[in-house]
Order: sequence, then structure tokens, then C-alpha cells
Amino acid sequence: MNQLELIQSKIYEIRGQKVMLDRDLAEMYGVETRALNQAVKRNIDRFPVDFMFQLTDEETEIWKSQIVITNSIKMGVRRNPYAFTELGVAMLSSVLNSKTAIQINMGIMRAFVAMRQLITSSSSNPVHELQKEVKELKEYIEEVFADYNDINDDTRMQLELINQTLAELQAQKRMENKPRNPIGFIRPEKK
Repeated sequence: MNQLELIQSKIYEIRGQKVMLDRDLAEMYGVETRALNQAVKRNIDRFPVDFMFQLTDEETEIWKSQIVITNSIKMGVRRNPYAFTELGVAMLSSVLNSKTAIQINMGIMRAFVAMRQLITSSSSNPVHELQKEVKELKEYIEEVFADYNDINDDTRMQLELINQTLAELQAQKRMENKPRNPIGFIRPEKK
């Protein structure tokens, strides 16, 4: 697994944003998570809510359930981790001012850009493909129902013609079965 793939595997989607967690960033930068968080807290003005946020208990549980790691229940997490957006990761390079941090940060930025390009690429976007298929299916179903309605209209018209013809035939048969008045001289009956 190359460095780009390794970094991409540590980018999660939380609250509808692509983020990296403090523990993964600390590991990549070669510092302790505690040291990374202390550097952030010393420069908290550089990390507004759209740069960094702390996961809630519920988000932490969901995150832990998505990642299969070690045997400990808390997976070594004593508090809810901080999540850094792409902007927050970029700001980390100015807080962690070391050559390693700068090099790692460039790799992370490349990973975020590659993921964004993958998502926005319409030719390989599975959501776009699915939307296209749903649209085609919807158009097909509308055509089928239109044909079905046309058939129903034709069938209704034919049934009306059949009913009209049957009514005419019944009227004609009644006329034929009606007793006729005798024509001519009626002979009196003999007693």
C-alpha cells in the first residue's frame, strides 16, 4: 500500500465532511496524540469549527464500530477524538513546524485532492451512474404506464362497442319473439 492509499484509508466521513482523526495524524507526523492536541490548544484561534471538531460519544461509538482494531473496549481512546477537516489539516502544518510535518502534510493534501477528484469525476462516480439508471428506469415505467393506459382506452372503447351491439341484438330478438297479431279472417271456434 503506497503512502497515498495509506492516507486515504485514514480519511473518514463524519458529519458529511471528509476528516482525519487526531490519533491518525499524530501517528503520521511521528508525535504523540497528546502533543498534537496540546499544539492545537495552544493555537486554538487557528482552528474554528469548520477546521476541527470533537466527536460526540455517539459518533465515537459509530467510528469504533467501523474500524476493527485491538481487543480493548475503548481501543485506547480515553476521550472523544478530534476530527480535522482538510482545512484543519492544512493549518496543522503551521502549528507543527517540522520538516516531517510539512512533508506528511503535502501527502495528506494530495490525498484529499485525489479523493475530491474521484468524487467529482462524473465518469466514475457511482452515485451519478445510479441517478442515471434510476432516471432511465423512471422513463421506462412512465412509457409502460402510458402504453397500459392506451390499451385500457382501446379496451374500454371495444367493450362499449360490444355492449352496444349486444343491446341492439337483444332488442332485435325481443321484436322477433313478440307475439304477432294474426293477419286475415279469424274463424270462430266451434263448440
